[in-house]
Amino acid sequence: MIGYEWRMAFDHRLRLVPYVTLAASLALTFLVPEQTVSEPAVLAVAAFTAGWIYWIVHRHPQWQPRTALMAAFFGGLWLLIAGLIFLNPIFGFFAWTGYLFTLYALRGRWRLIGAAGVGLLTAASQVGGFPILFSTPRILPIFAMMVLLNVGIATAMTYLAIITNDQADRRQQMLGELAEANAKLEAALAENAGLHAQLLTQAREAGVLDERQRMAGEIHDVLAQGLTGIVTQLEAADAADDRPADRSRHLAQAKRLARDSLTEARRSVQALSPQPLAEAALPEALAEVVGGWSTMSGVRAELITTGQAQPLLPEIETTLLRTAQEALANVAKHAAASRVALTLSYMEDLVSLDVRDDGTGFDPSVPRTDQHGGGFGLAAMRERVHRIAGTLDVESEPGGGTAISACVPAISLRGAVA
Repeated sequence: MIGYEWRMAFDHRLRLVPYVTLAASLALTFLVPEQTVSEPAVLAVAAFTAGWIYWIVHRHPQWQPRTALMAAFFGGLWLLIAGLIFLNPIFGFFAWTGYLFTLYALRGRWRLIGAAGVGLLTAASQVGGFPILFSTPRILPIFAMMVLLNVGIATAMTYLAIITNDQADRRQQMLGELAEANAKLEAALAENAGLHAQLLTQAREAGVLDERQRMAGEIHDVLAQGLTGIVTQLEAADAADDRPADRSRHLAQAKRLARDSLTEARRSVQALSPQPLAEAALPEALAEVVGGWSTMSGVRAELITTGQAQPLLPEIETTLLRTAQEALANVAKHAAASRVALTLSYMEDLVSLDVRDDGTGFDPSVPRTDQHGGGFGLAAMRERVHRIAGTLDVESEPGGGTAISACVPAISLRGAVA
């Protein structure tokens, strides 16, 4: 189909060309009257041709998309041009404007056929008109060569114009699609901006909630455990009134726990690593915690480290240390155990901490709040481990001791920094 751009170019930049060439050819016929078959016929056919073009192309441009009507228009124009050349071959100057109308009026392969028809008429005018073809047979070979030359050039140029016009149409279509895509993109960006603002609000709210949960865990891990230890030592001191040496030892332990808890509370508020990790690696920090807990509780405890120890992200080491502290606190409060074993295992992409005791055990299917009136300990451990994409498993049964296993990703501190 002819593009809109070609029709507009024809209407505005070439609208006068057919009339100018027709008038010029008509004027030449009067300068060379001996080649004219009939002057009245020339005037009549030329006037009808001008009216034919004006009525179809300029008077009714809205008819251009109507394929059948435009084909009839071009066929009539071809016959009129042929008639003018028959009357005087000088109208060959006007005949070439037929190439313009092949692109305007015809569709598809018919444009090439129309161009070939116009080339045939041009060749006839170049050899002296149709009458000479019938009166001088020896000119027929020359006419055939002229036809081949004109038709070849005409169809080649028309084909090139068709390709150029089709490419322009495709470019225009692509520009339209691009404009539509840009409009959709702008709408999507506006929508994404709204979603981004909503996500920021949700993230801020989630961050506040996460910080509250973190602070709840820190308070439980630091203050609750410290206060529990202090109360235990003070109660032991009260019970040792008749043993001055034991009483002094318990009071000293209570003072040390109070100082440590105060330091830990300050560090928790500042979101720093736990005190044992501030100056030591995780295995050494765990060994310090286990040793201190064993001294205070009087329960035998040991730490076993397997695999190649490596520095991990502070969040991971803090989680494992807090898990060990909470597990030991639970053993002291509930288990009545005589022995506790902790195993820290470094694997290729995981680090696990296992805490086992030989205490009274419990039924994991029964909520801890139903058995001991507390219950934040296990929930806090599980939430803390899950926060760093880890897992926490608890195995226990009444009279069979308890085993807690925390497994977290082994994200190396060196790898994270790199």
